[in-house]
Amino acid sequence: MTLEEKTAQLVGYWLDQNGVVAPMQGEMAAAQDGGTLADITRHGIGQFTRVYGTRPVEPDERAAWLWAEQRRLQRETRLGIPALVHEECLTGLAAWKAATFPTPLAWGAAFDPELVEQVGAAIGSSMRQLGVHQGLAPVLDVIRDPRWGRVDECIGEDPYLVGTVGTAYVRGLQSAGVDATLKHFLGYSASQAGRNHAPVHAGPREVADTFLPPFEMAIRDGGARSVMNSYAEIDGVPVAADGSLLTDLLRDQLGFEGTVVADYFSVAFLEVMHGVAADRGEAAALALSAGVDVELPTGDAYLAPLIERVRAGLVDEALVDRAVLRVLRQKERLGLLDPDAFADDAPTGIDLDTPRHRELAQRLAARSLVLLSNETPTAPVVDGDAQSATAGAPAPVLPLAPGTSIALIGPNADRAEALQGCYSFANHVLASHPDLPLGFAIPTVREALEQSLGAAAVRFAVGCTVSGTDRSDIDAAVAVARTSDVAVVVVGDQAGLFGRGTVGEGNDTASLDLPGVQRELVEAVVATGTPTVMVLLTGRPYAIGWALDDAPVGSGDVARRRPAAVVQAFFPGEGGGLAIADLLTGAAAPSGRLPVSLPRAAGAQPYTYLHPRLGGPSDVTAADSTPVRPFGFGLGYTSFAYTDLEVDETIGTEGAFTASVTVTNTGERPGEDVVQLYGHDVHGSVTRPLVQLLGYARVALGAGESTRVRFDVPVQRFAFSGRDLRRVVEPGDVEVWVASHAAASRPGGAVDSGGIVAHGTASGPEPVPGSATDRAVLRVTGPVREVAPTDRRVVTWERV
Repeated sequence: MTLEEKTAQLVGYWLDQNGVVAPMQGEMAAAQDGGTLADITRHGIGQFTRVYGTRPVEPDERAAWLWAEQRRLQRETRLGIPALVHEECLTGLAAWKAATFPTPLAWGAAFDPELVEQVGAAIGSSMRQLGVHQGLAPVLDVIRDPRWGRVDECIGEDPYLVGTVGTAYVRGLQSAGVDATLKHFLGYSASQAGRNHAPVHAGPREVADTFLPPFEMAIRDGGARSVMNSYAEIDGVPVAADGSLLTDLLRDQLGFEGTVVADYFSVAFLEVMHGVAADRGEAAALALSAGVDVELPTGDAYLAPLIERVRAGLVDEALVDRAVLRVLRQKERLGLLDPDAFADDAPTGIDLDTPRHRELAQRLAARSLVLLSNETPTAPVVDGDAQSATAGAPAPVLPLAPGTSIALIGPNADRAEALQGCYSFANHVLASHPDLPLGFAIPTVREALEQSLGAAAVRFAVGCTVSGTDRSDIDAAVAVARTSDVAVVVVGDQAGLFGRGTVGEGNDTASLDLPGVQRELVEAVVATGTPTVMVLLTGRPYAIGWALDDAPVGSGDVARRRPAAVVQAFFPGEGGGLAIADLLTGAAAPSGRLPVSLPRAAGAQPYTYLHPRLGGPSDVTAADSTPVRPFGFGLGYTSFAYTDLEVDETIGTEGAFTASVTVTNTGERPGEDVVQLYGHDVHGSVTRPLVQLLGYARVALGAGESTRVRFDVPVQRFAFSGRDLRRVVEPGDVEVWVASHAAASRPGGAVDSGGIVAHGTASGPEPVPGSATDRAVLRVTGPVREVAPTDRRVVTWERV
């Protein structure tokens, strides 16, 4: 291969650029060669960037074009190597008319890796049919600050939850013959103050113990075949130029053998944003040496600037060869080098939103919905007179009683875009094409409720917009609420990119208040006395303590009223409206759990439930970081009890122990529980979290039914980076218990918030209700043992 042919395999080419879907796209893309495609690819090409996902294209027509273009590359270039095609696929294939699934934060809320794997397989099968070879998902960044705009792309704040769910998606996507791309390696979500691309100030222990484990699981357990670098710099070194991360850690320690692709323009950003390279040639040299194999989305640095440096003797051509061999091995494995590649006709009659897609989308949406509160409302008041909303004994407002008239209010109640995340095609690309339809069925909450209850039972008023300060429609919404049995107020976010929305890439925030005047709308409706259900369609958790708890004593707001019920939905996708309607009417029961703590205030961020003792509230600080609702919290329409916990008494520093518990549905209707197994290392050589999720199990039980759940836990779930940064399991006592959420205590006991109280009890918020077993003490014996790559990482469980 000539040097030109080699470097051509190391870059992408972005066809049909449209709008702004990447940072600094306008400035960076201006340099892309504007010649004919045949001339641009005369030496070949490594990848085609977003053939289907850059603008709205008919799938059949685009597939025919792609097949013809691949055949041209085979026929007219000297080496005859087709292009690898990559697409975004975070909430489904990001293409016109393709199914839109729940956003990854909803995957985390579902606590259901098996279902996420099925979703990944369905997405992968659509992509493979279209001739797509690589998907730029999943995002394995562990959430640390909800102010960051890209939180909706993440799975959760717990590394184990992120790792198990993300690995399931990898398995699903790759089972269809599409390479998954893990992103963003490494530490991206720890950016300063939740600002996109901001510096990361994380020590090597936090990087190793918090941000790395999901990638390790996806590589070693899921067989992930591609990795994308983070835009961030860690302690002053941009990840795209850090060989200690992209080669020493990723390849030498984790054993990764696939390709590393650059996040869009991140090679050039070494010059224009980080300032560690004087020009594109030096940027190429730094990235290639560090271990970035492929420059995406275009060949901004890896073509002429890199070639010039190689020929000047400034870059060893062996580095080019190393990357080319990795690319060619990937293409060979994907079948692109087969003699009969693209010999078959292009597909026709393509359906990217099949009944299977729709069924999976609604099922995942339903399991992701989190019921945060559900109270028995007082009699509503209309013009000062109490009235009975429903007959019979008092009951929680949800599920809605038959015959209930509904005032459906809010800016997200009747918008399909409000159900979709930032990386959905609708909000990522189609926002620049407002005259085009979405191209698939996605019932809004209003449409779904009217379908379920009949149009006559639902009266709609918008109330306000998602953002902005216009209050002119609030009075009309209040009037509708006053004359209805129940008000359902649907508020939240609009996902978008770089200022086009309230959440999403580039849409970071300094406040965790609901955008615009939406809180005012909710409070005005609640003030009518009509029982009110607040439904949040968001891409991040907001500070909504005002909607869940009584005002603190002495706040001057003790008489405030709050919604009777609150439902959290993290952008639930095309089946989300139907799932929400089913939850409200009782056709389905809520079973989602919070994958991220619900913040008390923006000033308490960054926060993680995985904090050591000094990371929680105490009498040495007046600031309280206790979340409004903790990680793992979620209510249902029934209740569950945990009894008879049995845990092995001792275990060596290698091997596994068992923990068994009886789970009982103590309510009057069937339901699904997420049984959460927690642990605490009582004494370590470095500070340890007070609470740590060890494993979890989603269990369905009929009314009054009990089952025994047994967890098999590798002791390395208690591993951490010691003082010498070796990942080890230490001997000593650990506590193990089962709980309904991370802050739950044993029945009748106090919630352990980790507060350090010298005298009496720390003042602060009331404990969040929850159930838990007593803590069992497990003694870990033997010498300190370094964790091996072959050690099992995943907790398994079974019903016995």
